[in-house]
Amino acid sequence: MFLLKKTRLMLLFDITQGDVLFLASPLTFDPSVVEIFVSLSSGARLLIVPSSVKMLPSKLADVLFFRHRVTVLQATPTLLRRFGCELIKSTVLSEHTSLRVLALGGEAFPSLTVLKSWRGKGNKTQIFNIYGITEVSSWATFYRIPDEILNSPVKHESPVQLGSPLLGTVVEVRDTNGSSVHEGTGQVFLGGENRVCFLDDEMTVPLGTMRATGDFVTVKDGEMFFLGRKDSQIKRHGKRVNIEFVQQVAEELHQVDSCAVMWYNQEKLILFVVAKVGLLKDHIFKELQKHLPTHALPDDMVLIDTLPFTCHGKIDVSELNKIYLDYINSQPRNKIHGKEELWEKLQHLWKSILSLPEDPEDTLKVPDDSVFLDSGGDSLKSTWLLNEIEKLTGTSIPGLLEHILSSSILEVYNHIIQTVFTHKDLKVNNSHALKRKLSDMDPEEASGKPEHLESALPLTHNSETNALIALSRGSQLLSLGTWRLLTKLGHCPSVCPLDLIPQTNTQVLKDLSPPPPDEKLKKPPVSQEVETMVLRERWRSDTGKCVDASPLLVIAAANQSSTTVYIGSHSHRVKAVDLYSGKMRWEQLLGDRIESSACVSKCGNFIVVGCYNGLVYVLKSNSGEKYWAFTTEDAVKSSPAMDPTTGLIYVGSHDQHVYALDIYEKKSVWKLKCGGTLFSSPCLSLSPHRLYCATLRGLLLAVNPATGSEVWKHSCGKPLFSSPRCCQRYVCIGCVDGSLLCFTHSGEQAWSFSAGGPVFSSPCISATEEEIFFGSHDCFLYCCSMEGHLRWKFETTARVYATPFAFSNQSCSSETLLAAASTDGKLWILESQSGMLRSVYELPGEVFSSPVVWESMLIIGCRNNYIYCLDLLCGDKNNQV
Repeated sequence: MFLLKKTRLMLLFDITQGDVLFLASPLTFDPSVVEIFVSLSSGARLLIVPSSVKMLPSKLADVLFFRHRVTVLQATPTLLRRFGCELIKSTVLSEHTSLRVLALGGEAFPSLTVLKSWRGKGNKTQIFNIYGITEVSSWATFYRIPDEILNSPVKHESPVQLGSPLLGTVVEVRDTNGSSVHEGTGQVFLGGENRVCFLDDEMTVPLGTMRATGDFVTVKDGEMFFLGRKDSQIKRHGKRVNIEFVQQVAEELHQVDSCAVMWYNQEKLILFVVAKVGLLKDHIFKELQKHLPTHALPDDMVLIDTLPFTCHGKIDVSELNKIYLDYINSQPRNKIHGKEELWEKLQHLWKSILSLPEDPEDTLKVPDDSVFLDSGGDSLKSTWLLNEIEKLTGTSIPGLLEHILSSSILEVYNHIIQTVFTHKDLKVNNSHALKRKLSDMDPEEASGKPEHLESALPLTHNSETNALIALSRGSQLLSLGTWRLLTKLGHCPSVCPLDLIPQTNTQVLKDLSPPPPDEKLKKPPVSQEVETMVLRERWRSDTGKCVDASPLLVIAAANQSSTTVYIGSHSHRVKAVDLYSGKMRWEQLLGDRIESSACVSKCGNFIVVGCYNGLVYVLKSNSGEKYWAFTTEDAVKSSPAMDPTTGLIYVGSHDQHVYALDIYEKKSVWKLKCGGTLFSSPCLSLSPHRLYCATLRGLLLAVNPATGSEVWKHSCGKPLFSSPRCCQRYVCIGCVDGSLLCFTHSGEQAWSFSAGGPVFSSPCISATEEEIFFGSHDCFLYCCSMEGHLRWKFETTARVYATPFAFSNQSCSSETLLAAASTDGKLWILESQSGMLRSVYELPGEVFSSPVVWESMLIIGCRNNYIYCLDLLCGDKNNQV
């Protein structure tokens, strides 16, 4: 069968003894067999050049077309592109070129517009589109581009057809049900009645076997037009995008010499461009906007000198990954040298992405109250603006997308400067000014320097366990060594074992929508039949930059009067602070920003925290000394989780992997690629023993914690910023589409509840496991039953990003309360059963950190650079303590 095909190609290309064929393909690539046997059987010469020559386009062109006068070239489009547009036009496809036949295959054929731009005036080279797959002995179809099309000045928009089958080849197009497609879209299947190819360990193959190619085509009027490979079809912003189509559009721009497009980390569409002289990235993006739908526009563009390719002459995707990673790491952390420069560049980006007309006499014409969506923007352009701002500033800016979607450009600008510039550089506006004098002075401020304390947690040897309690966001409590400490203190947070939970009656609420609070918040509405709650500052501690991480509290049984708060900030610092006094125990500087919340080791000797530099740090809990650092391949914003049965630490990374770390042996036990970036934190269930992870691609995965093997996964369709939470019956998670999703531990979806906006907040499950609390970007706090029915919802004054915290305050009453925070800096204390407001308190900055409550103290981080500890006190109807 190969000999028949070879003979057909000889006749097709009219190969004689006078021809010179170039062995472009390595011997490991099946087209090399065609080149070798066609030249041998015809008596033509076969030119073989060293790999070192192939790497130099100008030298290769000289060898092929001047010294040896190659007449037949079979190559991938990528290999041809390596010559560059000018060299192709002046040499490869010039008027006097030696090249008689150019056969392009192995990849999507270039557009006719690009192909015609490559040809020099008077060029007579015959150009063929060759298509096939290795599984069916290389080439299967061919199509010669008619000379009248190549020479026509008329622009042809349609792609080049695949053409006719070679001798003995059968081509079928089938839909997803396996039915033949005679008009429309389907996948190509190749084979033949007498054509047999053995794959892998196959010993027998029935005659007529058809192989699926993974390539999709459109059939129109009996002709096949290539759409792209299955793996080049991506779903982006809810719409399907063909990566090869994006590349073709970019390549047709006259400023682009050659290019490649990559779906980086399955999150970002990156355009790599070999540019002509004087290329401006802004100009390229504006041109792409004219020809591509918004959902197909690249997220970023990287200028490179030459395209990397494999030994098979195809784009080297792994090398592109490295190039982009180096590009990201090479970007300055902060390109802005002042707030005025930021304002100017923000205005430029705003106008550029919205395609607003430029006025050379007035570069700052965007009104202060201009809202992005009202000015012609949409959610996709908003994401584009977010990416450009974060590239400009060299840092991630939490909450920025929400501001872009709903706030004015001036408010967007004010939000950016809170992250980009240090606290002393900020000009605090009236809305963020302190409403009252602070009742207690920060110990650090009073002394002028931090006062270091000895740790209350004794250091034990390696994995020997201290008796302690670890308390973190969402009412997550972990007791190590003893439960007697809990009962002695009379404290039972919502995650105690069921045998320690007092049974309470679940109130069925009639009023599902309690009255919203007065926006002025002078006298917040509260129940007149119960005592109010008053929040008063106990202490605050300066970290130097924004605090988006949530606090970890560790209570040692050896010294119950002393509790330590561990928390990191954008200043690269992790602090250990005494809960009761606010005095600093220690402080450690890490390699980059910290948004990850810490977890404690099984022995209590260490805390573990992730960092933007891709490292997971293990610090000694009593001194902050660095004990070990584990390196991932991208930023770690996920908060680690500890397995009390094994002591393993589980943590996710933006490199799409979740890791199991043995911090005592200082090694990774296993890692699992999760098919998307992990922003949220892993959640461990002890019964059944499962680890739950969520990705920004919308996948929720159940993993075997011992082996790292996948148990089940579910695609939620939209990104998951929320972290999963477990109870005995279910695992729950919030989704960007506004849903709270609930699954059984076997992977079946139990129910879905819809909020009015994206859910970034993680669920908080009550101690009785009868209610779930969460917040939404629609500015509401929600309480649902474990069956997915709404119990109540409460309207705050801004989006709710943080995770609520359910707690009991024994000093005022025995009822369960709920602490929550909205992004405008307000802290809300509600009755957990009714959603009735008990108290509200305003911090002087935005809040993305989640509150944690112990005894009668609430601890939270704020974007004004401070950690706050507030006393929860009983008050009368006039808010007097």
